[in-house]
Amino acid sequence: MKRDSVGPAVLVESLDQEGRGVAHVDGKVIFIEGALPGEVVEFASYRRKPNYEFAEARRIVRSSASRVVPRCRHFGVCGGCSMQHLEPRAQVAAKQRVLEENLARIGKVTAETMLSPIHGPTWEYRYRARFSARYVAKKGALVGFRERHSSFVADMQTCEVVPARISVLLVPLRQLIASLSIRERLPQVELAIGDAVDVLVLRVLEPPDVSDQDELRQFAAEHRVQLFLQPKGPDSMYPFFPLDAPQLQYRIPDFDLTFPFNPTDFTQVNPEINRALVRRAITLLDPQPGDRIGDFFCGLGNFSLAIARSGAQVTGIDGNPGLLQRARENAVRNGLEARCRFVERDLFAITGEDWSGLAPFDRVLIDPPRDGAIELVKAIGKSPPARIVYVSCNPATLARDAEVLVHSHGYRLAAAGVVNMFPHTSHVESVALFAMP
Repeated sequence: MKRDSVGPAVLVESLDQEGRGVAHVDGKVIFIEGALPGEVVEFASYRRKPNYEFAEARRIVRSSASRVVPRCRHFGVCGGCSMQHLEPRAQVAAKQRVLEENLARIGKVTAETMLSPIHGPTWEYRYRARFSARYVAKKGALVGFRERHSSFVADMQTCEVVPARISVLLVPLRQLIASLSIRERLPQVELAIGDAVDVLVLRVLEPPDVSDQDELRQFAAEHRVQLFLQPKGPDSMYPFFPLDAPQLQYRIPDFDLTFPFNPTDFTQVNPEINRALVRRAITLLDPQPGDRIGDFFCGLGNFSLAIARSGAQVTGIDGNPGLLQRARENAVRNGLEARCRFVERDLFAITGEDWSGLAPFDRVLIDPPRDGAIELVKAIGKSPPARIVYVSCNPATLARDAEVLVHSHGYRLAAAGVVNMFPHTSHVESVALFAMP
């Protein structure tokens, strides 16, 4: 990535949604990585457009009181984190501003109440991760996140956001991959941690030979992990060694719930924050015994079963048949099958007629992926529930959908707040409550 020579010192005014400092020079917006609001920095541009530039901070002339020394030795090269130089409480405040600005600018709405942020551990919090792997002749095998602005795999020896017992496996894992005959045909290692087992899923484009299999078994036994192999898509994954390891599962103790899951199933990366998020969402939804409640994008039942514990009747809707089957099994596992039913629908193509076939609902919870739920919120207008809790992983699509709910369907945005699911990244998770007047 080509960089210009160091430019003049500028005052950084704010942070953008990617955690970059924002400054102006001669009417042009400069997005500066590594710069914080209130700082005066010298920068070097690496991409120029007519109205804006992307740059990196080269020298901090005057630093922010919120600046801290990044804990990770790979910060700035590894693309996994972008905000380790900002004090954690200031990170949360910055994410809250991003949420408020998106709601105002895109949705033209303001929350009546801003909820206190949900936050927790800032290190060793990631129980899910997808590392890239690549064999490089001069460096051996690399295992880690991608480099910032690059398709190259970062040369990582440690990772501060996964548990320490996983971080110390990065170097042995590199040595393992380098020793395999298929070292150039193993592009990915996926991490999934449960209550009683740590799982590594190796993406293998060729089957390991007998010698490779011995190496894999020895690694798993020595480091007390379970290895899965994935030759093709996620459905091709299978346990390799040991075969008698405990089932992956996580718990939500407040609702006395246990969720078995498969290594490639979608689950939240941060279990402590997930537990707090479920508590917050159920408090906002306020389900009552006998209520009819829809849980859209329900996945394996993370919210559905907590709602059902209230005595409500829950319909979970999702487009992934594998996750729906897991949700049914989890309902049985937790003794809630009588209060839950699960329905397969493509929620990105749902119509008013589809909605009418599922409704009426007294209350609804929506937890979509980054694309949001625009077709669903449009369809809701056919017979709107009294209360909607919207859990979002993208403030821009939440704001877009909020505009429809408020300005087309007549809801109030009663409350909203951020959920710091991914500390040290610019990722903004949030939860919002929409209520009828």
